[in-house]
Amino acid sequence: MKKRGQAFTFSFVFMFLLAVVLAGCGGNNNSGTNAKASEAPAASNAGTATEAAASTEPAAKKPTVAFVYIGPPGDGGYTYQHDQGRQYMEKELGIKADTVENVPESADAERIITELAQSHDIVFTTSFGYMDYTLNVANKFPNVKFMHASGYKTAPNMGTYFGKNYQGSYLAGIAAGKMTKNNQLGYVGAFPISEVIYNLNAFTLGAQSVNPDVKVSVVWTNTWYDPATERQAAISLLDKGADVLLAYQDSPATLQAAAERGAFAGGNDSDMGKYAPDNYLTNPVWNWGPYYVKAVKSVMDGTWTNEQYSGDMADGMIDIAPFGKKVPDDVKKLVEDAKAKIISGELNVFTGPISDNQGKVQVQEGQKLTLEEVLAMNWLAKGIEGTIPK
Repeated sequence: MKKRGQAFTFSFVFMFLLAVVLAGCGGNNNSGTNAKASEAPAASNAGTATEAAASTEPAAKKPTVAFVYIGPPGDGGYTYQHDQGRQYMEKELGIKADTVENVPESADAERIITELAQSHDIVFTTSFGYMDYTLNVANKFPNVKFMHASGYKTAPNMGTYFGKNYQGSYLAGIAAGKMTKNNQLGYVGAFPISEVIYNLNAFTLGAQSVNPDVKVSVVWTNTWYDPATERQAAISLLDKGADVLLAYQDSPATLQAAAERGAFAGGNDSDMGKYAPDNYLTNPVWNWGPYYVKAVKSVMDGTWTNEQYSGDMADGMIDIAPFGKKVPDDVKKLVEDAKAKIISGELNVFTGPISDNQGKVQVQEGQKLTLEEVLAMNWLAKGIEGTIPK
């Protein structure tokens, strides 16, 4: 699985800012102060408003909340979507959360999570590589609640959360399969981990559902955000003849490289259409806000459990970005029809028969992979040209 694996280097400036943030957390009070937190709600996170405070019941104590980010929120991508969800939670619950950005997936993460646990009631760690570090800290602070994004390890005071973003990848594949002129698609993969593998497979299966002749070439960058590396990977796929690309990184580099060649492309995690509107396809997007509200409220009302939560299109955690300007209406309709079937449960992305690119049947006819089987996926679907690096 995941996320997000790039090793960011701490600069002197970052360490100074980090010290300021942590010092500002103070003791374990419940004020939840955060100089970084924005007042603005996430525009993409639609949801019901908090119940009116006119209740005759005493108001629940507001917990102190912190988020650990792999990168800066910026204006798009994985961390941006988490930060939009944080802002939505703040507005809904009247809580100010603290954030620490650019935390590498290393021993530094454990140190930072430990410092946050000393002054917060709830800590969200938003990248896969934080899993073991979060677990270590959770074992030391049994009275603090920890929620880890995309992992699989839990403790009595630590749960996990993620979503079936492969549903969005499947829909992007449908659009790509209809938009290609030469049946050659390209996929700029981040790391060869199961999360990226099952999204690549879903993209391929979606494309093949409307265009059985399509082939997908994959290039692995081993990055989550490195525009120069991702651009070169995209160019290599374009040079091989791919005329529609999808990328699993946070940068718009793949989309921009495709636009220069007149090709279509999509990114990942958030709407990237603004970077090349005439050449934008669509891509999976996250909507974390409602989950963050749900998780924090459960701590406040005493119903929290160390669940392993997996959101989907039906509950709104997963969606696709608005289509690009030049995606035809008939393609949009195909995608929207498939989306409706996914939401209703009629369409399961990983329903057999499915063979891998070595000819082995991985999913028997009529079989549907369980979520656990999807999360452990380590094979590439038929039609994918490439391998999984050791």
